[in-house]
Amino acid sequence: MLTKRIIPCLDIKNGRTVKGINFLNLIDAGDPVELAKIYANEGADELVFLDISATEEKRKTLLDLVERVAQQVNIPFTVGGGISSVEDVELLLKSGADKVSINSSAVKNPDLINQLSDKFGSQCVVVAIDAKQIDGKWKVHLVGGKVATEMDLFDWAKEVEQRGAGEILFTSMDNDGTKNGFANEALAQLSNLVNIPIIASGGAGNTQHFIDCFKESNADATLAASVFHFKEIEINQLKNELRKNNISVRI
Repeated sequence: MLTKRIIPCLDIKNGRTVKGINFLNLIDAGDPVELAKIYANEGADELVFLDISATEEKRKTLLDLVERVAQQVNIPFTVGGGISSVEDVELLLKSGADKVSINSSAVKNPDLINQLSDKFGSQCVVVAIDAKQIDGKWKVHLVGGKVATEMDLFDWAKEVEQRGAGEILFTSMDNDGTKNGFANEALAQLSNLVNIPIIASGGAGNTQHFIDCFKESNADATLAASVFHFKEIEINQLKNELRKNNISVRI
């Protein structure tokens, strides 16, 4: 049985870790370099770093900060935000990233997924999909959730797999920051639809939410932010609880 992964997420704005609710009302959550070091020591399986305002501000990811975080961790490290070319990815990998996460740029230029997969291998390419329910249908959103599209979550997920993405990071905007649990029904549908790993994001509020997500959705990994940043849940304790519930994790 493949082990399930626990992934803290560092949402970065102006060089600081931030967290909001439904992608809005951001508050400071600490220094990303310090948090990265703590999570690596606590037993996180991977780390995700998202420069959430890079696309909106039409700039590239903060390379110096990526480098400083990479020096502190010995676990797989995924970086996203403002990536729109093969050259961007080359710079990030040289700065210490192991994988990259693309979102808005993949929707605007789907061939970018093929290009990155061909050049760096599918294992390097994570496609992040932010979606919310509108009239009962899951619609893809861009630019940190600020721009709605008519694209269907499930159609887009199938396409990114066909184009060579190695993983999908699905964030439910409806659940994000609410601490009411993950969007397990949509996650289960995604898991049944594609054959690449699904990372669940948005809604973690307590240990039971992680247990429910793994059992009900068949997600391969869960990603969370504020519950880790504000010490509501410690990763090693979470993993012990998951094991008690017959969910295989790396200790």
